[in-house]
Amino acid sequence: MNSVFRLPFVPRIAAAALLCLAAGAAHADATLDKIRQRGKLVVGVILPGPPFGTIDPATQKHIGYNVELSEGVARGLGVTLETIQVQPSNRVQFLQQGKVDILIANMQWTQERSEILSFVPTPFEEVGGAAIARKGSGIARWEDTKGKPVCVSQGSNFTKPLAEQYGAQIKAFRGQPESLLALRGGNCVAAVHVSPTLRDLVENNADWKDYEIVSPRDLIPSPSVIWVRRGEADTQAAIDRIVQDWHRTGWLIAVEKKNGMTPTPLLRQLHEKFRKTPA
Repeated sequence: MNSVFRLPFVPRIAAAALLCLAAGAAHADATLDKIRQRGKLVVGVILPGPPFGTIDPATQKHIGYNVELSEGVARGLGVTLETIQVQPSNRVQFLQQGKVDILIANMQWTQERSEILSFVPTPFEEVGGAAIARKGSGIARWEDTKGKPVCVSQGSNFTKPLAEQYGAQIKAFRGQPESLLALRGGNCVAAVHVSPTLRDLVENNADWKDYEIVSPRDLIPSPSVIWVRRGEADTQAAIDRIVQDWHRTGWLIAVEKKNGMTPTPLLRQLHEKFRKTPA
């Protein structure tokens, strides 16, 4: 994926997060203490399909990239893990209402999101959007969505650029499965979701042999971060140390390869940055 932010954007995210940390220092959050006291971390995860997450039909357990990252956070905190499936339409509410401690839910950094939630300063990846359409649809570029119905998930960060920059008519659904079902039903000419999931779908799922990725480049590649409630400075700082260690050891690169993903240039740059930094 080609990055529009690259490493110069990372310090800006970190600077914004540090302001949140400073603002919350006088009122340390209770979430980290609660996690340690009960010995369990509760993570809201989105399970849109491989590689990010699915439900194992044999065991009914949550599996996939988002779950492995959640396991990594729990292991770093020295506690057990419970994952709760969330949807794009309710993930923010689950976090704000205390139903989950943190979110690892395909929720890239945006300015709007950072104004209602806090986030772990160090990104763990960078992800953009791809468009999937039926072969022969006539959609070959983002510009071709102008005036046409495009399916997305509710709360998607791809909605704004699709509507404002490319003039698409947005149809928002509860989650990716509902959006893709609408695409197959002819309710939209394309569906736009996180790139790795859609690329895996057309490459490895025979049910989608008549569809293709039509976008020549990913839409707004953005830093992937872990979200916490506003002002939770202790939780932010503890998890940030864990994420930096992931980069330092190369663990994130290994997890992505295990899940059939291709590490982005940003991920490799962060590995080089932190492996030179003492733990």
